[in-house]
Amino acid sequence: MTRFASTVLLALCLSFAAARAEAQAIYAHAVQEGDTFASIAQRYYGDPTREAVLREANRMKDAAEDGLLPGSWLFVPTVTFYRVGMDETWRSIAARFYGKEARANALIDANKGNRRVQPDAGAELLIPYPLLHVVAPGETLARIAAAYMTNTPTSLKRLKQFNPGARIERGRVVLVPLFDLRLAGDGRAEASEAFTRAAGGGAAKVAQDEVESALPELIQQVEQARFAEAVALGNRLLGATSLTSTQAVTIQQELGVAYVALERSDLAEAAFRAALGLQPNLELDTVKTSPRVLEAFNQAKQPVTP
Repeated sequence: MTRFASTVLLALCLSFAAARAEAQAIYAHAVQEGDTFASIAQRYYGDPTREAVLREANRMKDAAEDGLLPGSWLFVPTVTFYRVGMDETWRSIAARFYGKEARANALIDANKGNRRVQPDAGAELLIPYPLLHVVAPGETLARIAAAYMTNTPTSLKRLKQFNPGARIERGRVVLVPLFDLRLAGDGRAEASEAFTRAAGGGAAKVAQDEVESALPELIQQVEQARFAEAVALGNRLLGATSLTSTQAVTIQQELGVAYVALERSDLAEAAFRAALGLQPNLELDTVKTSPRVLEAFNQAKQPVTP
């Protein structure tokens, strides 16, 4: 491939990605002397077998290693991350990134979501990268899934769901949702700061996942009357770099209960007021909740007097 041709290819990739998903992150590797597809895959993904992804993404499936000319550019695809806005749904986000609402299952699976429960505003979602695979003679969906994805039985189902009614014949394009195509090692360190910001990096999602895994412990501490521990844990969780609105409401609600038990009605009311600020229609179970907690909660509903 000539340097001009590779530049044109990169431009086409950039244009297509922009049209397909406005928030899709793009990175290009400047080919160095001695680079191979496998070495580049190792550098950016920590896995040389991902060379198949690089080849397909750059339309160089059958290219020899010497086709990588020093000074040319290679498109390096990766997953991105997206912060959910108000009133967005799995289907609307799928349409935004993949052009079809019906592809929402990939988002739900990648984020361990529930199709009956819409993503929380403020949550950061992992957006699987949709690799465009051009079908070769004799290929099947099973072979395509095995070439790019792990856990083939589940992946094959995902591939079918992502391409409903697709005709698997030579020259047709199949979109392959790649959940784990994340930059790692040297490649992540080499990516520009601007690219890292565009890709999201997943820092907010990691923080949100950590909070989510700690919430059962917080709830259990309150149920077991370990109120001082609950206050310490709850305030630590509130200090996380990123919380979804539902997580913040849950934490503040549990803190409110703990503060009442610790005879700090002022802090309890403040916690409940913060929860109500995020979820104005929040209500407590009047049967299971103690009268003292209900009193603090109802007080928090009252307008604050200057």
